[in-house]
Amino acid sequence: MDDRNFRKILSKLSGVVHLPNQHLGRYGNSLRMPYIITVHDLIRYFDLKKYGTYIHHLNNRDRFYLNCDYKGIKKAARIIAISEATKRDLSQYLGIPDDRISVVYLGIDHVTFRPSFMASNFEYPYILFVGSEHPRKNLPTLLRAFSRLKEQSGFNNLKLVKVGKAGGREADFRKQSMEVINCLNLDREVIFTGVVSEADLRVCYSNAECLVFPSRYEGFMLPPLEAMACGCPVITSDSSSLPEVVGEAAIKVSPGDVGGWAAALRKILTERQLKEKLITRGMKQTAKFSREQTAEKTLLIYKEVEENFY
Repeated sequence: MDDRNFRKILSKLSGVVHLPNQHLGRYGNSLRMPYIITVHDLIRYFDLKKYGTYIHHLNNRDRFYLNCDYKGIKKAARIIAISEATKRDLSQYLGIPDDRISVVYLGIDHVTFRPSFMASNFEYPYILFVGSEHPRKNLPTLLRAFSRLKEQSGFNNLKLVKVGKAGGREADFRKQSMEVINCLNLDREVIFTGVVSEADLRVCYSNAECLVFPSRYEGFMLPPLEAMACGCPVITSDSSSLPEVVGEAAIKVSPGDVGGWAAALRKILTERQLKEKLITRGMKQTAKFSREQTAEKTLLIYKEVEENFY
């Protein structure tokens, strides 16, 4: 559907409209009725303001539409933030009052993501990374930590399995990853699977030694919870929303601390008692995040906005 037709459809709607992504904020600017918008993160805002490169540098077209998006977010009757971290960012960077922002966590599919007793396709022990290769995902730090671990005795057979696309600029992001891999002589130690089905991902989680998630910034992220639900221990960053998502059920490391990541990997691979404790905590933590809870809390916000404006 093209931009013009989508605007026409929106203009004919009555009642409160819910725009489920911050990049639909551009359409809110032309709406006359009150609307709700869900904001997942301010990643593109940080790129726009040159606070760092989280995905890639912007062209003029990107800047125009992103400015429209953030103008539309400010105009919304109510904003749903998917984490307390995103709520803080909305308040700090866009100046939106706290009373217009409601936090509603995402939920995972507990039917799909649960321990699997199927063997993986990999004939070796592996640590798992799930996600793109955008700069914010911080894959080079993991690669350097993995390289340090491989230099130690006892990890000759260990591999790093990377699931998911490289990202929007596939060739550029993969090229950057391969440059680091080749520099560290890891070309035979890192396995790229590309995108896999949810059923296969469940098997990947269930058989991994651990999930490693070194991201610098996330509004909220499902892989750590999905992994925990499958009985896979998690090592993740101590930044943005990740501490509130994993709670005390994961090892948390500063995104840039290569030595810290290597040490955390070694601990989880060699200390069985720690690994079992994290698995138990992880299963309890994931119970806090269900799709049913997400739907129920979102419905309450719909009712509140309707009562205030009609």
